[in-house]
Amino acid sequence: MTSARATAIGFSAVLMWSLLALFTIGSAPVPPFLLNALTFGIGGMLGLVWTLRNGLDRLRGISWRVYAFGIVGLFGYHALYFTAFRIAPAAETGLMAYLWPLFLVLFAGLLPGEKLRPLALVGAVVAFAGAALIVLGREAGGAATGLGLGLGFLCALVWAGYSTLSRRLGDVPTESVTVYCLGTAVLSLAVHFWIEETVWPVGAYGWLSVLALGIGPVGAAFFTWDIGMKKGDIQLLGVASYAAPLLSTLALIAAGVTSASWTILAAAVLITGGAALAAKASAGGR
Repeated sequence: MTSARATAIGFSAVLMWSLLALFTIGSAPVPPFLLNALTFGIGGMLGLVWTLRNGLDRLRGISWRVYAFGIVGLFGYHALYFTAFRIAPAAETGLMAYLWPLFLVLFAGLLPGEKLRPLALVGAVVAFAGAALIVLGREAGGAATGLGLGLGFLCALVWAGYSTLSRRLGDVPTESVTVYCLGTAVLSLAVHFWIEETVWPVGAYGWLSVLALGIGPVGAAFFTWDIGMKKGDIQLLGVASYAAPLLSTLALIAAGVTSASWTILAAAVLITGGAALAAKASAGGR
């Protein structure tokens, strides 16, 4: 598989994550960790079907440390994210969480055979400015606390670290993500029974939203992201990931959940410009 194809496959995860907010709204009032358990369970079961088709022998010989790494990465990110927004549901908290693509660009430069491309870094900063416009303008009001901001920051570090270190596991087949998802579902279910009240989706629309989440943003997305991280251009994918908040907002506008504004246009220009700089750096090797 070429790097360009792997990068394109990885970017499909960003496209799927852009529907995360829309489907999450549709799944209300399911509490966060129950939603996590349901959706990762669906994603994991679909991954299991794919793995059985390719042969279970693909999972043989994989160290338990690899599985622990994957489960901690997926579960840890979502646990930090949900907790941060329970403590401090403010725009600043979301902005901290959206630092992860910038960290991904920085961390990628530390990998063997990789180097930090200055133009890609500039692109990441420009795209982050666009994401900041969207997050600060869209998020509901709330008082950001030091703890909430700290958890949002850790959230960004965990996902950037998980994504970058996935590159070091290039010989581990992507089928291993099936175990990551199922393990995350089990842990999420345990936390749900510990701290949450069980509330199921309302009506067909609620259940379809949960199913859509499990198939796409919390299912296939993690498999395609794994391919992009292991075989694609990490720095380009890092900058391109800032398209997620923009596309997410456009999806909410199309669904009539939110309204369009000049902020969206300005953010689109910044994010597109940042991605273009990163693409230029990738093509020129700078």
